[in-house]
Amino acid sequence: MHTQFDTLDGWLAHCERLHPKNIDMGLDRVRAVARRMGLRFDCPVITVAGTNGKGSTCAMLEAVALQAGYRTGVYTSPHLVHFEERCRIHGEIVNASDLIAHFEAVERARVQNGDEVSLTYFEFTTLAILRLMSLARLDVAILEVGLGGRLDATNVIDADCAVITSIDIDHTEFLGPDRESIGREKAGIMRTGKPVIVGDPMAPQSVIDHALEIGADLWRFGHDFNFSGDKQQWGWAGRGRRYAGLAYPALRGANQLVNASGALAALEALRPRLPITAQAVRTGMAMVELPGRFQIVPGQPTLVLDVAHNPHSVAALTANLDAMGFFPTTHAVFGAMADKDLAPMLAKIGPLIDRWYFTDLPTPRAESGAGLQQKWNALQIVAGGRREVATSVHADPEQALQAAVSAADPADRIVVFGSFYTVGGVLKHGTPRLHAKHLGA
Repeated sequence: MHTQFDTLDGWLAHCERLHPKNIDMGLDRVRAVARRMGLRFDCPVITVAGTNGKGSTCAMLEAVALQAGYRTGVYTSPHLVHFEERCRIHGEIVNASDLIAHFEAVERARVQNGDEVSLTYFEFTTLAILRLMSLARLDVAILEVGLGGRLDATNVIDADCAVITSIDIDHTEFLGPDRESIGREKAGIMRTGKPVIVGDPMAPQSVIDHALEIGADLWRFGHDFNFSGDKQQWGWAGRGRRYAGLAYPALRGANQLVNASGALAALEALRPRLPITAQAVRTGMAMVELPGRFQIVPGQPTLVLDVAHNPHSVAALTANLDAMGFFPTTHAVFGAMADKDLAPMLAKIGPLIDRWYFTDLPTPRAESGAGLQQKWNALQIVAGGRREVATSVHADPEQALQAAVSAADPADRIVVFGSFYTVGGVLKHGTPRLHAKHLGA
């Protein structure tokens, strides 16, 4: 008798109960269930790994392929507000009800002839989404790697093109203590004879070595492709093809040109199977959007949403905030996981922030708002507390944002950053448009 649920929430709760661990590295269990399901793709598959820039790269690949008239499927994780955001078919988020049959299929394959395979929440849900995508008559499938690469559940599918966006220190307890060991894990998505796009301008040697070892077709940033830009426009050059006079990607931030360059290299590498016009590149890049990636929401005050949650992405966020120009006061709503390297993140962005609103998050992995405040205070003591910065602690991101709005003047800006839970927490009821009480009111 197989377990049955008639709602997506029912299935997700079932997935949460199945396995004692959030993360259980190893592909044997996932591979066994995928084999039982007969999981396979009939279209080119692009797999995207990296510490930062994965979601943006997937969105750019999708936007250009859509403009070229292809039927796209995208799997990304985690989600901001609703689970079903993790899968888009032809540019649209799937309906929760459309996923149920695929959860049932995973469960049937997982518990077969009394032989039960244990799957984590991520593995189970990944298999369900991959099955939906494999049956959706796609022209191209774009898969974002959850964590690492070599042992990630997405790696049961052989990529026709692998993209590695950036490599930085994160998830050290699973991936290793330095960029070389982390790079080796991410290199696990490469396949012999298939293109691998390495977008990191300073790629670890382990990535280059692995590509050569297995005979992958290595495309390196700065060697096989590159970009150039001035204030108005940018251009891309790759093996035997160039695009000039491109409008800047609709996703903001200096780091997005590196992501865009990798996406264009991947499409170039797949050209024999997936030809793309220059017009599709232009329009796709100009239209691409993704919530929570240096997303600027106009209003009074201005709102900036960013899922930066490791030192590398917080450094990019800091540079992007710096480039926005002058705001009298910058308020920051921040919540993050306890296992993150928090001190360098706070130290990097600290000089730009005038008021902190630290928040609890609805997951046991999160650092408490009070814990974040303590870490900030400890940094101030070390730094000699050069200026007075007010801090407060809040029960959830919505309450933290409300407190920031109450304290802000219309000309200020509020930055909400950190975990997906932090940004997702303020997007629960749609994108907030802020209207602070006007001066002198």
